[in-house]
Amino acid sequence: MKSPPIRRYDAVLFDLLTALLDSWALWDAVAGSCKAGRRWRAAYLELTYGCGAYRPYEALVREAAVATGLDAACAETLAARWDSLAPWEDVPNLLAALRGRARLGVVTNCSERLGRRAASALGVPLDVVVTAERAGFYKPHAAPYRLALEELGLPAARVLFVAGSGFDLIGTAGVGLATLWHNRAGIAPPPGAPAPLAERSTLAELVPFLGG
Repeated sequence: MKSPPIRRYDAVLFDLLTALLDSWALWDAVAGSCKAGRRWRAAYLELTYGCGAYRPYEALVREAAVATGLDAACAETLAARWDSLAPWEDVPNLLAALRGRARLGVVTNCSERLGRRAASALGVPLDVVVTAERAGFYKPHAAPYRLALEELGLPAARVLFVAGSGFDLIGTAGVGLATLWHNRAGIAPPPGAPAPLAERSTLAELVPFLGG
């Protein structure tokens, strides 16, 4: 049965590096294989989600590389190749359809420098770009989401969030953001994560929930 569209929101916020960009492919390429890249990425995610207060993003990436048996220089290689990040194939049409109907923004666990570079890969202007560095905390701490709401000038009830990581479900619930989950990799949600409004493997499948 086709799901009915959700009610109209004034803005849509997205996780950047997983929900909108195929960052998995870059990590895998730098690591030398999918297996090594996923192990490195998992270690990095564990560090960021357990970190809380911001520590330099690039340092965490380097620590995760070493912890999983990769050369520390992989972190510098990742940053050097950062501009090769590309959106998932269904992102351009989705953002073009939403542009003009709702304000758009991203909330990302990233440094300000790399977050801005990654956001530019989307090819559309954004109303809000919030990084963990600027917020002072990594998601799922409430600070990044709250900063995005503050800069939009909107209450949580008027904003929809599209998650890329299951940990976003925990963070968005804490500030009252209704959340869809673009679970491209089919990852199990973390323990205790609230259920999203909908969970789909592509953004295209989430269009009906966005009122498209």
